[in-house]
Amino acid sequence: MDYKSSLIQDGNPLENLEKQLICPICLEMFTKPVVILPCQHNLCRKCANDIFQAANPYWSSRGGSMSMTGGRFRCPSCRHEVIMDRHGVYGLQRNLLVENIIDIYKLECSSRPLQKGSHPMCKEHEDEKINIYCLTCEMPTCSMCKVFGAHQACEVAPLQSVFQGQKTELSNCISMLVAGNDRVQTIITQLEDSSRMTKENSHQVKEELSQKFDVLYAILDEKKSELLQRITKEQEEKLSFIEALIQQYREQLDKSTKLVETAIQSLDEPGGAIFLLSAKKLIKSIVEASKGCQLGKTEQGFENMDYFTLDLDHIADTLRTIDFGTDEEEEEFIEEDQEEEESTEGKEEGHQ
Repeated sequence: MDYKSSLIQDGNPLENLEKQLICPICLEMFTKPVVILPCQHNLCRKCANDIFQAANPYWSSRGGSMSMTGGRFRCPSCRHEVIMDRHGVYGLQRNLLVENIIDIYKLECSSRPLQKGSHPMCKEHEDEKINIYCLTCEMPTCSMCKVFGAHQACEVAPLQSVFQGQKTELSNCISMLVAGNDRVQTIITQLEDSSRMTKENSHQVKEELSQKFDVLYAILDEKKSELLQRITKEQEEKLSFIEALIQQYREQLDKSTKLVETAIQSLDEPGGAIFLLSAKKLIKSIVEASKGCQLGKTEQGFENMDYFTLDLDHIADTLRTIDFGTDEEEEEFIEEDQEEEESTEGKEEGHQ
């Protein structure tokens, strides 16, 4: 706490010093003992204990059995989280410097005369100081108002007692609010952790889902390639057979064409002797060629490939039913599979 710089900047050092010595909880000057937090802010130990107890309601008090664990609360000035050991606020270091400054300040203030205007005066009785509190009207007033003025029939109390009571009530409210803020901050932290875990878990299950579908894609691609290869193999075998038949028929056609040409030339021979020398052999060749026309043929429907047709409607329906299942459903599927396996094994043993 830099008291020197603050005092130099203000024309009234005592007033500025008093501002530096105000507890952020009770809004009063620090009450000894004064404890210093790890963040270097100061609190009355009583105020620190109040907010510590509010933030840790199950922590054992000093008068009871000593807790084996500590607790935590947040500094009301900077919201820094203060982590305590099993001693609680009694484990915090006292700020003796601040306590000494408070003593010096009080001594200096007591040695100075009361300045005019430092105490509020009654509006109705200008020479009377406000020194009592009207409980009925809930406002401070002076003794003359009680005796002769507007508060004759009202119930009054000493100003100092009401002052201390309301300050205590305000301090308690502040402690409650600070504790409530700590609880809200805890909830925010929990929700932030929940948000982070939700994102991480969502990413994980998305990765797992993508991997499972990638496996399905790989199986489908592999099966597709296998079936296409079977179709291609069947196609090549049929085409090879057809090409071989075409080649045989072409050879037969060429041979027949040549025989026809030879026969026509023989018919054009004018001499009977020359014709007869080759006619019988030629006729025999033509008859053999005619018999050779009985080559292989393709059966009806040879070119059909309908037997490679797949009925995937039931598989498509199954794929459309893919959904996220519960653990109970998975267990039911496992039990059904086990029952089917046991039934199958029983039938096999019966046949043996």
